[in-house]
Amino acid sequence: MPQKDETETPRLGRRTGPSTTREDVLHAAQERFARNGFNGTSIRKVAADAGVDPALVMQFFKSKDGLFAASLTLSDEVQDHITAAFDAPRDRLGQSLATAFLDLWEDSPDRPPLMAAMRGAASNTYAAEQLGQFVQNRLIQVIGPKVGAGPEAAQRAGLALSMLMGLVLTRNMVVVPLVAKMSRVEVAEIVGQPIQLLLDGDE
Repeated sequence: MPQKDETETPRLGRRTGPSTTREDVLHAAQERFARNGFNGTSIRKVAADAGVDPALVMQFFKSKDGLFAASLTLSDEVQDHITAAFDAPRDRLGQSLATAFLDLWEDSPDRPPLMAAMRGAASNTYAAEQLGQFVQNRLIQVIGPKVGAGPEAAQRAGLALSMLMGLVLTRNMVVVPLVAKMSRVEVAEIVGQPIQLLLDGDE
């Protein structure tokens, strides 16, 4: 009796050995959301990328919304990276923050989940809410106290971050040529000035 060639079809479901399946699915989802946005990503496509059955993705994350929310998980280094930007002299905080933010979104291991959030927010209300909560609860909490006390300081930090996120949009999603072709150093030097004014407030 001829033996079945098991190499003809990929093996789906849980893999043998130490399981990294959930992490593989999450990584595949981050790449998909970053490339195609929320609406352009499906459970089936993510499952195919990860080499598993779609039912297993649902078992892990329950829904596409749940998968997207999990894909926003960032490393602990993100907060440390932004916080470290404040080690710069007070009169260069704007440029330091702009540099840190651009490095984070354009040249870091956390770029896929960050871009997934940005692309998802552009086309889906749930994704936009997730990104908004991330910015408010994570980054503003880090920056606000460094700028000053009270809600006004947090508002100024939020406006600074809004400028930086708009910059990411024009460089990495819309890709405005005049902006996209500039180096991160050039951008940080120019954008850092208005951000510095926001961070300084009435000082």
